Amino acid sequence: QVQLVESGGGLVQAGGSLRLSCAASGRTFSRYAMGWFRQAPGKEREFVAAISWSDGTPYYADSVKGRFTISRDNAKNTVYLQMNSLKPEDTAVYYCAADLIAYRYRGSNYQEADFGSWGQGTQVTVSS
Repeated sequence: QVQLVESGGGLVQAGGSLRLSCAASGRTFSRYAMGWFRQAPGKEREFVAAISWSDGTPYYADSVKGRFTISRDNAKNTVYLQMNSLKPEDTAVYYCAADLIAYRYRGSNYQEADFGSWGQGTQVTVSS
């Protein structure tokens, strides 16, 4: 199992930016694709972005495409989510997650069940 700890959430005005970080420990980080999900109050958790284990190929939900950027630093065992042009509808608890299976990348086919390790979440609140 991998342990994941998110940080970087907070309160920001609409149009602003935040960068979330997710520090991993416990297994070889570089072998696993990583993802970000979010859950707004009263809603189900939804996929935000994923990044491959190999060459950093990203995939984004349509709702964040062009505004969010996922990246990873394997030397630091950390995955990032740069969020720009934030909107009130981006308000949610953001979670990072690690793929269950090493050396796999599902891109647009990822589902929540593909991820086996989850962080505790970090709150992002965007005010209008």
